[in-house]
Amino acid sequence: MRRAAASLHDVASDIDYNVSSSKITTGDPLMHPLNTVKGAITTGVVLAVVIGIGLAYWMSNTAGFHAASLDRWLHILSGVMWIGLLYYFNVVQTPGLAVAGADKGGPGGAGITKYIAPRALLWFRWAAVATWVTGAFYLAVAYGEDKVVAAFALQSGFRVIGVGAWLGTIMLFNVWVFIWPNQKKILGIVPATDEEKAAARKTAGRASRINFILSIPMIMCMGGQSHGLPF
Repeated sequence: MRRAAASLHDVASDIDYNVSSSKITTGDPLMHPLNTVKGAITTGVVLAVVIGIGLAYWMSNTAGFHAASLDRWLHILSGVMWIGLLYYFNVVQTPGLAVAGADKGGPGGAGITKYIAPRALLWFRWAAVATWVTGAFYLAVAYGEDKVVAAFALQSGFRVIGVGAWLGTIMLFNVWVFIWPNQKKILGIVPATDEEKAAARKTAGRASRINFILSIPMIMCMGGQSHGLPF
């Protein structure tokens, strides 16, 4: 017991929370799944697969591959990433940068715009694409290719999911047509004058706020197709 306790103490002593790099480092950082985003995602996926197969055998003594269920899982994961970042931008980052800009004696928001925003926007815009593609694929696989048309045409039986699909499509359009092109000017990825940057902030901010508003009924409709509307 003493030897085990000493070993646990040694392991705990090796863990160093490096605040400046936002990493958890150990004696062998390459082997620790918490050190990188890729490592954490890989570990989470492997754990989910193990749990999924284990539950399948536990409940029915069989396990198999189900394309529609896999795609639905990916759709939910990418949707959480997309909408989560959308909420972060609207609820945390934008108000925070406004406060930072008004605080003349503070550190300002340069660190956020230089290091955080570009990374967040990378995950944000591609998660939007992944969410839309996996959603359309799920409709085609789970219900049939003609049901994709049925949803977007708001036909009977698919009107709830259809409204959600249209809202998601509008939001995807806003991401790639209004938000990202203007954010490239704001972040200095594309050359722009101060006047152009000011206009870009206004356009990107309004498009992001519109998406924030649309996301609330969109999520209601996405869940309402199978689980019923709350009203």
